Amino acid sequence: MSPKAAPYGTWSSPITSDAVVGNAIRISSIFTDPLTSSVYHVEVRPSEGGRCVVVDTNEGKDIFGPAWNARSRVQEYGGGAAIAYGGVVYFSDFSDLKVYAVDVEKGGEPIVVTPENKNHRFADFTVSPTHPHLLIAILEDHTHPCPSEVETSLILIDTSTRTVSPVVSGADFYASPRFSPDGKYLVWQQWWHPNMPWQGAEIYVAKVSVSSDGEKIELGEKMLVGGVKGQVSAAYPFWISNETVLFTSDVSGYQNPWSYSTLTGKSVPVLPIPVEKDFSLPGRLLGESYSAILDEKGEKVLYSVMQVGRAVLHVLDVKSGAVTEIESPYVDILSVCSITKTGEVFFIGGQSSVPSEIVSTTLSPTTPSPSPSLKTLKSTSSSITSSFPPGIVSIAQSITIKVPPNGDPVYVNYYPPTNPEYSGGVDGEKPPCVFDAHGGPTGISNQVLSWGKQYFTSRGWAWADVNYGGSYGYGRKYIDRLQGEWGVSEVRDCILAAKHLSSSLNLIDSSRIFIRGGSAGGYTVLVAISNPPSDIPSGFKWTGATSLYGISDLRRLAEDTHKFESQYLNGLMGGSYEEIPEVYKERSPISHVDKIDTPLLILQGTADVVVPPSQAELILDALEERGKKVQYILFEGEGHGWSKAESIKTGLEAELSWYEDLIGVTKETKM
Repeated sequence: MSPKAAPYGTWSSPITSDAVVGNAIRISSIFTDPLTSSVYHVEVRPSEGGRCVVVDTNEGKDIFGPAWNARSRVQEYGGGAAIAYGGVVYFSDFSDLKVYAVDVEKGGEPIVVTPENKNHRFADFTVSPTHPHLLIAILEDHTHPCPSEVETSLILIDTSTRTVSPVVSGADFYASPRFSPDGKYLVWQQWWHPNMPWQGAEIYVAKVSVSSDGEKIELGEKMLVGGVKGQVSAAYPFWISNETVLFTSDVSGYQNPWSYSTLTGKSVPVLPIPVEKDFSLPGRLLGESYSAILDEKGEKVLYSVMQVGRAVLHVLDVKSGAVTEIESPYVDILSVCSITKTGEVFFIGGQSSVPSEIVSTTLSPTTPSPSPSLKTLKSTSSSITSSFPPGIVSIAQSITIKVPPNGDPVYVNYYPPTNPEYSGGVDGEKPPCVFDAHGGPTGISNQVLSWGKQYFTSRGWAWADVNYGGSYGYGRKYIDRLQGEWGVSEVRDCILAAKHLSSSLNLIDSSRIFIRGGSAGGYTVLVAISNPPSDIPSGFKWTGATSLYGISDLRRLAEDTHKFESQYLNGLMGGSYEEIPEVYKERSPISHVDKIDTPLLILQGTADVVVPPSQAELILDALEERGKKVQYILFEGEGHGWSKAESIKTGLEAELSWYEDLIGVTKETKM
């Protein structure tokens, strides 16, 4: 059958909300056991209420039953919830926040290894190679729940006595504790308020002493490895030998690799000349990894490198600083790890047209091939996907626009309407378009296949992700464009991107343009419809908007949000609320609610502690009082994002229905 013309936004699609949910399993991390060479991954399963399950990757077998959930609540965003060593997997359980151990070979129920304390949260573990019953981890102590009183430290877990004792404290935050291969040293990252880790974090090394009874660890003098408070971010330290640590530093403006030697006590850049590529990304999640050793000598390292918003594999020769680019189809590469005995590397690879998967490859440490053989160990694709017709996936088109007054770039991923059954619209019409402002705001929208986006594009909608100034993946200068300008510059970028695609490129219908976003992106949405920058040309109007757990009152957010981001606003606003209350008030959407004429859909979780429900209800009440068109959907038990299958389904259907109603698409007009 030949493709037919039909009005955009009315096309029939096999990508239903059930199909999206059926393909919603996500792989959040991969880790290996250095002694047994086993590979594990963590699956997030919406069909099980968002439960995180540790799976033996090669066997395809869950290592624990349905009562367990390997997820951390440290920094609320979590990460670093599990580690494997010597046939034992240790993990933080989400239900009671205690740490458990499970012997993979023996099986059986996990055994608790930390004492009872409902206020303690654990993440980002490292096991002592000389005393494997000893683990060092991050402890977040919520004995005093006020964000300013929550204490974070590095602690020792003695799994044999099930006790916890302090190791390092004093900083506001810690990440990436790692023992050296011989267990004689510990390296870690730390930083302080008001900085986020990508704004200025330090890395330290200290010598490790274990007591004669094997129950205590003491650290010697702390040696600064890299980073400067509030200025230079040093991140993701890991050992390539007993004496050498690799890490990244953005002192050049990009996160480039550096090395530190315990023998000389000095840090030096690995690359002969800095390059405009990021060898690591901002540390919002704990336990992430963008590099892995390829050989037992630690002479070659594989990196996932971000260049202009896309991940590319590189092999680094540590001694010479030479870099070899490795060909792959992946646009997003996460959780890089390896088994150094065999040289096998693993990572989560995301493509533009294929669901994310766990990939393995073996790279020669002497002469790595630029085009190695890549093997899929685990795919997130389901049987539903195989029933979709060829050509139904919309592939992102990269568009760079220049914004005044300096011609700064803004990067847009544009997804055109795509469905093999349809040839386009009718009577020369252009498609309606949904513009998405990503969260963070120090975040990024990559080009990895998203069935949620395809849900729209396969129905004749265009979709555009705006990587506004402040997004990562383009260097430190691009991230810093948002400092002091949040609520102004990224809103301008989104509006100018919409005008550029509709007017200059004539890709979309200027009378059917929507904006949506979650978290920080939800704030951008609310500002865009209430108080856009005054220098935006007149005549532009959003047709509709969706705020997912967005922020309406910045003052309340500064008071209510969690510790990790409780002073994030200081940099984004240009100061604290006490210092510049007028700026917080002016940039709060609630202060301009009387200007909102754009129909607004609000989606919110009841259990969200990052952006509490009060933020949504504040603007909802104000709009209802004024008789404005607004709809509110509250998801019971959901936090900062949807983890349950029914929530994903409901949210997707509600958003599409909201847009369809606003452009007059009815059941009768749908194809």
